[in-house]
Amino acid sequence: MTTSPQTHPQIHPQRWLILGVICLAQLTVLLDNTVLNVAIPSLTRELDATTSDIQWMINAYSLVQSGLLLTAGSAADRYGRKKMLVAGLALFGVGSLVAGLADTTAQLIAARAGMGVGGALLFTTTLAVAMQIFAPEEQPKAIGIWAAVNSLGFATGPLIGGFVLNHFWWGAIFLINLPVVALGLVAVVALVPESKSPQGDRPDLLGAFLSTVGMASLVFAIISGPAHGWTSPRVAVSAGVAVVVLALFAYWESRIPYPMLDLAFFRDRRFTGAVAGAVLVTFGMGGALFLLTQHLQFVLGYGPLEAGLRTAPLALTVVALNFTGLSAKVLTRLGGPLSVLVGMVVMAGGLVSIATLAADGYAGMLAGLVLIGVGTAVASPAMAHAIMSSIPPAKAGVGAGINGTLGEFGTGLGVAVLGAVLTSRFAAESLPVALAATDSATEKARLVDSFAAGLETSQLLGATAVLAGGVLAAALLRRAEKQEKGETGEESAVLAA
Repeated sequence: MTTSPQTHPQIHPQRWLILGVICLAQLTVLLDNTVLNVAIPSLTRELDATTSDIQWMINAYSLVQSGLLLTAGSAADRYGRKKMLVAGLALFGVGSLVAGLADTTAQLIAARAGMGVGGALLFTTTLAVAMQIFAPEEQPKAIGIWAAVNSLGFATGPLIGGFVLNHFWWGAIFLINLPVVALGLVAVVALVPESKSPQGDRPDLLGAFLSTVGMASLVFAIISGPAHGWTSPRVAVSAGVAVVVLALFAYWESRIPYPMLDLAFFRDRRFTGAVAGAVLVTFGMGGALFLLTQHLQFVLGYGPLEAGLRTAPLALTVVALNFTGLSAKVLTRLGGPLSVLVGMVVMAGGLVSIATLAADGYAGMLAGLVLIGVGTAVASPAMAHAIMSSIPPAKAGVGAGINGTLGEFGTGLGVAVLGAVLTSRFAAESLPVALAATDSATEKARLVDSFAAGLETSQLLGATAVLAGGVLAAALLRRAEKQEKGETGEESAVLAA
């Protein structure tokens, strides 16, 4: 017997239209993670921005967003996901307006921090809403589309930024968010149903404070390490604060009856498997793609816009497989554990292809990008679905916050560690600086070869992390499935008796 969409208690009749709306909101957040990079020369020239100012313009957004993801998810569960989605869009829009009209670096940094608050609310509520309006059998496809938008944002951010800067002043890269935000607000108010936890737990204010400070300190240490040195006081102090505060957060959450993050989630092998896989895959992918842009520009000689265009096949592959529903069909056919394993093995193969074949030209890199796209399209939605489905629906916002936090943490750690590996193999401060310091063609060729060798080592390390993540996650997810089947069998036997 089938159930019509209109009578199913979880399915919303306009669910696909709503998914389009929340994906549009999500896209604005993702674009702002990458779009500012192409405006750095303009900001340096027109605002007299120093290197430190540029770092804070970029990092203020990611620091605030990553620090608030868990808190934003908890607030959405308690006060209503629709309300927080509207609040996130409004804050993001106001921050974009202030950023676009800023005439000092301090104003722009403050605006970027405000946009980070809105971004945290949007990132958590979009996935939580998607889990609420779709039935379990449709959730893999919905999550696949949501994940594809992430890849689309990664690919199109630099391209859109470059196009806008070719025709307008730098502030336009923020002001283009305003019509999208306005459309999103109208659509959310008109279409998205309200949902929240029915339990009405007391707000965990201390937990929210500790998680925000702890995660922001951790991300700050990770992004500061490559530039200031891993043993510098700046990094050591922020890392120490992160360890102490996050330990206090875990202790506090284990002691109170209404925790923001229920630590019992980590006893679920399905949850821990997906968490382990997500950290390792974003570690390998984030770091490897960070190195990929340098390979395209410094080794193969492409300009920034050309380099952005040549990374597009990765995102386009993800978008094609997820929007057509092929990745969801693979998940249904293979199951979660095998989908994660196959996807991450393919991704690791793509990273190996780039590491070993890219030196011969773009053709080898193109094959690797397509393989990474295929693996991402299969593995990422499977892991996100495993995380979200292992958490009670009432905690969907927290689940989305965990998923986002893992992505931020893994990517930042991957950039830091693989970047450090590259630095250890390539002794110079940077390839452009080293090339500028020599006039010898032979020496320049040697420097490029040395840099390419360092990139290869780092890419192979990233591939190893992705492969290890696939094996570990698949094993834990498989064990969780067997445990669930065993418990279901025991319950059936008891009922039969």
